[in-house]
Amino acid sequence: MTAFVSALDLFSIGIGPSSSHTVGPMRAARAFAAGMAALGLLDRVDRVEVTLYGSLGATGLGHGTPDAVVAGLRGLEPHDCDPDEVRGCWSAMDPDTPVRLLGTREIRMSPADIALEPRTRLPGHPNALTLRAWAGASPLPLVEETYYSVGGGFIRREGETAAEAEALRHPLPYDTAAELIALCDEYGVGLADIARYNEVPVHGESGIDTGLDAIWAAMHECVEHGLGTRGTLPGGLRVKRRAPEIRERLEACDDGRVDAGRDTSTEWLHAYALAVNEENAAGGRVVTAPTNGAAGILPAVGHYYLRFVPGADAAGIRTFLLTASAIASLVKKNASISGAEGGCQAEVGSACAMAAGALCAVLGGTPRQVENAAEIAMEHHLGLTCDPVGGLVQVPCIERNAIAASTAVSAARLALHGDGSHLVSLDAVIETMRQTGLDMMTKYKETSEGGLAVNVVEC
Repeated sequence: MTAFVSALDLFSIGIGPSSSHTVGPMRAARAFAAGMAALGLLDRVDRVEVTLYGSLGATGLGHGTPDAVVAGLRGLEPHDCDPDEVRGCWSAMDPDTPVRLLGTREIRMSPADIALEPRTRLPGHPNALTLRAWAGASPLPLVEETYYSVGGGFIRREGETAAEAEALRHPLPYDTAAELIALCDEYGVGLADIARYNEVPVHGESGIDTGLDAIWAAMHECVEHGLGTRGTLPGGLRVKRRAPEIRERLEACDDGRVDAGRDTSTEWLHAYALAVNEENAAGGRVVTAPTNGAAGILPAVGHYYLRFVPGADAAGIRTFLLTASAIASLVKKNASISGAEGGCQAEVGSACAMAAGALCAVLGGTPRQVENAAEIAMEHHLGLTCDPVGGLVQVPCIERNAIAASTAVSAARLALHGDGSHLVSLDAVIETMRQTGLDMMTKYKETSEGGLAVNVVEC
């Protein structure tokens, strides 16, 4: 099975605050209800119980996982639901709340029907949930399924293999960065061209362009909304949104009202990333890139490109997104993009590598320079832990995206000063990230049991 993952799957439009803890569980719950409907069992269901294991149980409350599960049972989907409909689905429940499965079969649920088991880790993945449906007074569940939320909003049902049901073999398969670069050499093209060639049999030329444009439009809308929305983020930490105030100060500089002539490009880059991750923390509409916790890096660097690089245009953004997806495919296949598996190196580190390689490509970098940029970016995130304070995707996550966006730009610029030859390959650093994730203690992998999460007073 090729490493290649379609950009239209990788960059999925969803809601915050977490692709693995919000988007994935919502998709799993909806798939569970849809599976019962397909078997003609939905009308027999009287009760549904859900158990959240491992990281989902440890930080699910802060990530809104129970709300997302109930929303999924109701038939809501992350890409087009109203985020306000998701909030409170479980947290505002009465002991006997009516819930319509897929909007049809009405059952009664209480908050106790969703159990948290943070100390129990299933072997398939740290992010696991089991859903059980009951009919009448039967002592055994009518249907029971376990799903794994494997990062980036992707889910896998227990029993499925990663290679199962691949409907189409992509015409230019690759498993490693070395194989991808060899394809670029053979055809005399860039990473984005290889990605596009693999996309076209599935989506068509116009379909892939339409899809990429929709992804960027959603990213742009998220940045704009974040730059214009004030207030305090939910969850109890009382974290203030900063992006709007930073935007106002930067506009004053750019207009010459204060500090005329100062280069504000890096500060705009930070503002774009903060805007996205503040939206994510508030449960707003975001695009997984490759996860929600790291969703601000790629849009920030893309906006930097459009605003500060002469000649930047919509075609360049398509190249930017396709290049990023080609890099992310390698990480997803050979390591992980899940914070619960690999710590934040797997989320922010991967996103930084994607953005660095993508920017290098649109700045005219060769395939080897692009690979070098991605390698530099990921190498300097190795060992990064995921230790969200209060189980919320706020501290240190929001600022971390801004800093990683800067690192991505620096990595791209540094790679462009070389000829693409370098000692450490992208394949080597991805494998190192995988091994580091395996060695990392569980308390540093999205459980809020170590690091900042236990050393910062929440009130």
